Amino acid sequence: MLDLEDPLSPQDCLVALMIVASASDETMRTTELLKIDTAVRTLPIFGAYDPDRVRAVSTLVMQLLAREDGLDELFDILRRDLPQRLFETAYALACDVAAADGTLADAELRLLEEIRYELDLDRLHAAAIERGARARHMHG
Repeated sequence: MLDLEDPLSPQDCLVALMIVASASDETMRTTELLKIDTAVRTLPIFGAYDPDRVRAVSTLVMQLLAREDGLDELFDILRRDLPQRLFETAYALACDVAAADGTLADAELRLLEEIRYELDLDRLHAAAIERGARARHMHG
């Protein structure tokens, strides 16, 4: 079990943001969960990461989201524990999860905007990341 006071690993932070992206529209779709699982199992950033931690991170995120200011608390944790060099990676993973089902609901778009703001991402870089996610998840 993870504790809010304990530092999260950079990979835990990336997983947490992907989970928030999936939960943002109040429906965690199978395609989104598969996208998280695939990212954790295949991307180099997760090479030494224990995939079994995803469940503990998910529980932590859900506990936070149940609180009134839980999303703000999560962003505080991310700014504390996620190295700035991984902010764009985090945003790209969140975009991929949000786009995984082929649509972006208003709640997902608002969350992505909040992530851009909270991580202080350059607007041009964020637009390029979003465009890449949209292109990767385009339906025939």
